[in-house]
Amino acid sequence: MGGPPAARAAARSSVSAAPFIAVDAGTTRTRVWLVHDGRILARRDAVVGARDTARSRSTAALGAAMHGLVAALLDDAEPGVEPRRIVAAGMITSPEGLVEVPHVLAPAGLAELAAAAEERRLPEVSDLPFVFVPGVRTAGLPGASGIGATDVMRGEETLGVGLLRQSLLAAGGALLNVGSHWKLVRIDAAGRIAWSVTSLAGEMMHAARSDTVLASAVPDGPVPELDIAPVQDGMAEARRSGLARALFCVRLLQIGHSAGPEGRLSFLLGAFVGADLDRLEANGFLTAGEPLVVSGDEKVGGAWTVALQSRGYPVRSLSAAEVEAAFLAGLSAILDAREERDRDVRGGC
Repeated sequence: MGGPPAARAAARSSVSAAPFIAVDAGTTRTRVWLVHDGRILARRDAVVGARDTARSRSTAALGAAMHGLVAALLDDAEPGVEPRRIVAAGMITSPEGLVEVPHVLAPAGLAELAAAAEERRLPEVSDLPFVFVPGVRTAGLPGASGIGATDVMRGEETLGVGLLRQSLLAAGGALLNVGSHWKLVRIDAAGRIAWSVTSLAGEMMHAARSDTVLASAVPDGPVPELDIAPVQDGMAEARRSGLARALFCVRLLQIGHSAGPEGRLSFLLGAFVGADLDRLEANGFLTAGEPLVVSGDEKVGGAWTVALQSRGYPVRSLSAAEVEAAFLAGLSAILDAREERDRDVRGGC
């Protein structure tokens, strides 16, 4: 199998220990890191992602941003630190990314992701070779039918691998990631992604805040500190009246001067959280009492944590630093597994 076990183990440990550039390209933001032996030496980010490609029908903005981010990291590198490759996950492997990589079919874990990762060269971005991690496709959600029985992810699979390796997520557990899209990911007893279910709630909330009459009712920018009472009020209104009516109630709160901008934003957030949570429970995707790990935007995740705890779910809400470390651990694990697989193939296994 390519040499004595001790030699293979030493080779395995040296793969992700060598310097590499990590990439997480999402819907709205792209982040890159220079990693060496598990340490972050530098990080950069840009507000550009798959949504820009979808709007412009061109990958030019994403490609230019990637070129600049990688060049900046290389400039930041300490003397003698020379990354060997770029390892990328997320929407960068979607049709709106730089290289489309087919999803692997769930259930899928570390071995399946490593086997389907693709190496490419993009000289217009960097002279370094890229390793692109595939996403995961769900073909049959339990109890669902038609198009609603399917789902996809890109990026969360890598985060899930890292969380499992760091014991922040257990086999048989569930991860709720709240970013531009809100995604519930179920892990099976073998530590693989069993299925996922996604809503567009994050982007819808952004659109409601910026492109509707509610733009004057709520503050711009990141979600500030939450006011828990309006969050709960928004959840209750969405359950009582539906999401669309609950959102109009934000306008009514503004007209009636019965809440300030931050309170109205908390109500709006609560309406989105309540609508999604009700549907997840109604469809049997969540069962009260089962533990959940929440990652993503810390304020939005905080609202989800309050909502879930109020309904009897044990919740662990991850910090931004924990999510970052887990994502990079996932990329490292996939890179190591891919290199080991390739080495075994070369060794005649």
